[in-house]
Amino acid sequence: MTIKATPTFRHPITISPIDIDEMGHVNNAVYLQWVQEAVVRYWQHASPIEAQGRLLWVALKHEITYRVPLFLNDKVEALVTATGTRGSRASFATMFRRGDDLVTEVRSSWCCVDATTRRPRRIADDIARVFLPG
Repeated sequence: MTIKATPTFRHPITISPIDIDEMGHVNNAVYLQWVQEAVVRYWQHASPIEAQGRLLWVALKHEITYRVPLFLNDKVEALVTATGTRGSRASFATMFRRGDDLVTEVRSSWCCVDATTRRPRRIADDIARVFLPG
C-alpha cells in the first residue's frame, strides 16, 4: 500500500567548523549526518511516544544532488517530506535550503525496524499517516 501526501518538517541546521573541509565548504559526508538527524527528528516530532519506543528507522539508500556549496556562517534549513511507504520501507525527500536557494537535495529510502527483534516491520497504516496524513 502506498499513501501519498506532502507534509513538510522544517529542521534548522547549524554548521560547525568541523563540518568544513580543506576546500572551505561543508564536506559532502556531513550531509548524510544531517539527513539522518533531520529524518529522525521528523519521526520524533510527528509520531506517538509509544511508537517511538517500539520502532526504529534504518537508512537503506541516499541519492544526493549537490547544487551549490555551503560555508561556515550560512543559515541552512532541512525540509523533510515523506514521499511514500511500501511494506517496511518509507521514502523521504530532504531539501537543504539557504534562504530561497536550494543547495542540496537528497532522496532516501528507510526501513522500519522492530526495536526488540531488530527485524524489518511492515509500516502500519496508522504509522504511515504520521508521515503521510490524508
